[in-house]
Amino acid sequence: MDLKLGRMTLKEWVAVESDSIQPVPRLRQELFRMMALAADKLRHLGASVDSVDGGSQQLPNGQTLPIPPIILAELGNDPKKPTVCFYGHLDVQPARREDGWLTDPYTLTEVDGKLYGRGATDNKGPVLAWINAVSAFRAMEEDLPVNIKFIIEGMEEAGSVALEELVRREKDRFFSSVDYVVISDNLWISRRKPALTYGTRGNSYFTVEVKCRDQDFHSGTFGGILNEPMADLIALLGSLVDSSGHILIPGIYDHLAPLTEEEKKMYEAIDLDLEEYRNSSQVKKFLFDTKEEILMHLWRYPSLSIHGIEGAFEEPGAKTVIPGRVIGKFSIRLVPHMNMSVVETQVKQHLEYIFSKRNSSNQMVVSMALGLHPWIANVKDNQYLAAKRAIKTVFGTEPDMIRDGSTIPIANLFQDVIQKSVMMLPLGAVDDGEHAQNEKINRWNYIEGSKLFAAFFLEMAKLH
Repeated sequence: MDLKLGRMTLKEWVAVESDSIQPVPRLRQELFRMMALAADKLRHLGASVDSVDGGSQQLPNGQTLPIPPIILAELGNDPKKPTVCFYGHLDVQPARREDGWLTDPYTLTEVDGKLYGRGATDNKGPVLAWINAVSAFRAMEEDLPVNIKFIIEGMEEAGSVALEELVRREKDRFFSSVDYVVISDNLWISRRKPALTYGTRGNSYFTVEVKCRDQDFHSGTFGGILNEPMADLIALLGSLVDSSGHILIPGIYDHLAPLTEEEKKMYEAIDLDLEEYRNSSQVKKFLFDTKEEILMHLWRYPSLSIHGIEGAFEEPGAKTVIPGRVIGKFSIRLVPHMNMSVVETQVKQHLEYIFSKRNSSNQMVVSMALGLHPWIANVKDNQYLAAKRAIKTVFGTEPDMIRDGSTIPIANLFQDVIQKSVMMLPLGAVDDGEHAQNEKINRWNYIEGSKLFAAFFLEMAKLH
């Protein structure tokens, strides 16, 4: 496999400003160009490629923008071989040099073995690594050990618009022959030790509105004779979680998956230097002192975070205003066995109880604005065993078995809709800075990652 060629393509792909967040026609054209480049690359591999029209997106301001096509591609359909489907995305978060990038974000630049550029690790590099692995077999004129399918989208950063509908529609067609789904859109927990991801937390996002009237009040004229909405809201938000991070909503911990001995051992084996983690996070002290407790509270226990207050006075200066209507925002990261509608009921009952004790004449409305399920895989599935063996072959070590504390709805979507095993096989290092300034992928991760995917195909074929 000509890896110089692989690096050239990454340079070419990173040069496309495929930003799906900013809703402007120029960037949409870039996204269409990006998807066309990828479709072309897959056709050169010999894949049959279908670029499915994504339709259009209605924006809040009334304008409509086209959604880039979703690529469905396949290589090989030997019924004796397993079929592995790779999911990736080619859109990126916005990036500007003046936001603190040391190099131009859309020019792949190598410094000390690190390849800097927007999309290098999230997710153009991993998509190309998978393509590099396939082209290695092609270059050696060897038969692919597995049948391969690709589903590649261009709207992941903007919430995967149009994807779910397509997956449901293709369930009995494109996906009918798929045995395993691999997602490579997250990072290791270490700089040098590979990882396999087998779970993510879900998320329920809530708003709580307290209203006296639509206009604000002057505190000289009304202070002292009103139930102030802001005081009510502060009391409500303050009743959600204590200073040790423990959620105070009754019943919230009732349905957590029990902690097994086997799971405990997985935390012990993980390579995490707490001191380095704390320093790089620029945090004085975490709520927990051991690696195991920290990882468990990031992955297998729920957490509640308060995000902000709409309608409050937050500009600089001293303005003596009483906000007439305020909206508090908070979310709960959900973990396996927690039921989203049960959580919604528990939150509403708790806030109603706290509010009733205040005897306030204001109106309160609680609503769940967003609900995303947690995801967990069976680490004994064939593809996890194959990936472990491939990691051992390429990196000479056992992987860290990790979960992700954030929410990756796509994993759940595939597992739910096509009812097949989903695995997350990250290639990037913990310090790659996806979404941040100076995003990069290490040249080593990119090259070894391409080898890892090729080794994974071989191991998958052996196990099937």
